[in-house]
Amino acid sequence: MTIRHATEADLPKVVAIYNAAVPGRMATADLEPVSVESRRTWFSARSPSKSPLWVIEVEGVVAGWISLQSFYGRPAYHATAEVSIYIDPKYHRHGLGKQLLTQAINQSPSLGIKNLVCFIFAHNYPSLKLFEKFGFQNWGYLPKVAELDGVERDLVIMGRHI
Repeated sequence: MTIRHATEADLPKVVAIYNAAVPGRMATADLEPVSVESRRTWFSARSPSKSPLWVIEVEGVVAGWISLQSFYGRPAYHATAEVSIYIDPKYHRHGLGKQLLTQAINQSPSLGIKNLVCFIFAHNYPSLKLFEKFGFQNWGYLPKVAELDGVERDLVIMGRHI
């Protein structure tokens, strides 16, 4: 397994993965369909030193990704980044999420990030446990703010001070 910065060659895979993950990021994500061209523009504007996108490979296949991006909210969220993780279902239970989260936490101080936040569906018990294990606290609860497949979901905002 290797973790590395995403390259433009990864973009089609990352685009597809990102599209699949969008409903889980409803609190901050644009819910319009994401075109390859719009992701290419997004990718080219990213600086690996300021808003990294990493992929994790298993035997040369991209099995998941993690991104850190500025969290635009209240002024208090200065130097706060939102964590987005996706692991291909074929690679669940391989510990890839833990490795990617460790990467994000370890790299955050050198990127000037003081807080990490993530949004998790309240019913997603495995994700809650993973983030709690890494020192994330429940910063807030947003009842019925997301709709997925016609079903309203509750979101929990988890945060970690570094």
